Amino acid sequence: MNEHDIRDLVIVGGGTAGWMAAAAFSRFLNNGYTRITLIESEEIGTVGVGEATIPPLITFNQMLGINENEFVAATQGTFKLGIEFVNWGQIGERYFHSFGSHGHDLEGVLFHQLYLRERKRRVTQDISAWSMSAVAAQHGRFARPGAEARPGLAQLTYAFHFDAGLYARFLRGYAERGGVRRLEGKIVDVALRPADGFVESVTLADGRTIEGDLFIDCSGFRGLLIEQALRTGYEDWTHWLPCDRAIAVPTALAGEPDPYTRATAHASGWQWRIPLQHRMGNGHVYSSAHIGDDEAERVLRANLESEPLAEPRRLGFTTGRRRQCWNRNVVSMGLSSGFVEPLESTSIHMIQSGIAKLIALFPDKRFNPVERKEYNRQMQDLYEDVRDFIVLHYNATKRTDSDFWNQVRTMSIPDSLAHKVELFRAKGRVFREGLDLFATPSWVAVCLGQNIVPETYEPAVDALDADKVAAALEQMRATYLETAMALPPHAQFIANCCSAKGAQPFFNLAGEAAA
Repeated sequence: MNEHDIRDLVIVGGGTAGWMAAAAFSRFLNNGYTRITLIESEEIGTVGVGEATIPPLITFNQMLGINENEFVAATQGTFKLGIEFVNWGQIGERYFHSFGSHGHDLEGVLFHQLYLRERKRRVTQDISAWSMSAVAAQHGRFARPGAEARPGLAQLTYAFHFDAGLYARFLRGYAERGGVRRLEGKIVDVALRPADGFVESVTLADGRTIEGDLFIDCSGFRGLLIEQALRTGYEDWTHWLPCDRAIAVPTALAGEPDPYTRATAHASGWQWRIPLQHRMGNGHVYSSAHIGDDEAERVLRANLESEPLAEPRRLGFTTGRRRQCWNRNVVSMGLSSGFVEPLESTSIHMIQSGIAKLIALFPDKRFNPVERKEYNRQMQDLYEDVRDFIVLHYNATKRTDSDFWNQVRTMSIPDSLAHKVELFRAKGRVFREGLDLFATPSWVAVCLGQNIVPETYEPAVDALDADKVAAALEQMRATYLETAMALPPHAQFIANCCSAKGAQPFFNLAGEAAA
């Protein structure tokens, strides 16, 4: 410890972002001198509708030493093997964006290049037939691939569906056991240091003043510190991603929970379907320029599988990103950093990635500008890469049935995305070096799923014997199917190891069982 070390780290806001940050910092800043305080107000509440994740969350939980079965049970969780997209290419079409790889590369040639040649030679199945995760999802099966998993199962890759409010509560318990101090209160004033404009302290409604060296802004869309106090600025991406509203409503489960999310495109947006252990999460994401709020709610209600368990919640947002996620001594995380809409379940990953990058570039009180600059560069790259992937889903449509789809189909797209699409259209090439999300199989799944079919394939494929490759592909496909059918049903796996019915109840500060 020295005079420049961060002594007081203050997290403004709870919810998923705040408590993920608090939990991680309680683990990785457990140095004996850094005090962590989280301020949240029950009066303000949280958005809390995000219930689907992507595989990197497994790493986050493992780094914290969280038992996966306990986590799934405590959050009413289920397992997620990918996303089924319905009506995105044309009405009536569907495809599956699975987690993990497609098949195996042969002699240094990527699997999807082998597949592209094979589909030119004969009528063949969708590429998802060579995805362990997709085949298991299709048959409603699930099991964790252990260290000794046999071929096929070793390629199964998964994430989670869970109740975001319960996840925040779960992490709160973890963080408080790690020494994080939680303060209940609403912030009414932010004091800036006259010399450099850094945040010096925040004042609560009851008059308490909380000083800090480093502040983490998890205050949601309003960006209490990063925007309201520091005027950082926001880059609006509505011209590429026009959906700016969402309506969310839980319903009763109509059957056993599927191990995947479903995203169904409607005339002016799309609807999510996320199965948990105790309910189904549903929501309609839409463009207010193309459909009114009341009509959007009618569309959602008309497409529910069972009766609502609560009144619908309406949310508004602007897709885009904060111009700097780290400004002076404030680092924004979660919705205060930006929002690229929930289509590929990236919001929680953005939080996780922001935390990891901050730990890797953690400052001292001198706040070296090079650390801040590098953090902002990495977060900008991440946000723009995710933006491109989401825009691809809309722009690649063939739908002509509404003004909304005509607009996104014909709009200009970011140059970075246009370059990726041109490379894929030519010979199916995808380059992902240096990017930590959505590897080559993800781009292949979405491009082929929405009818972006390469003109040809890489010349290196023709160096391999076509009949031998065809036999190898057939063996792979049969192995995935055989392995999937040997797995237990998804619901049975949950019942055997991580059912919420056997979970310990949460307790509030008074020691009473919480609802």
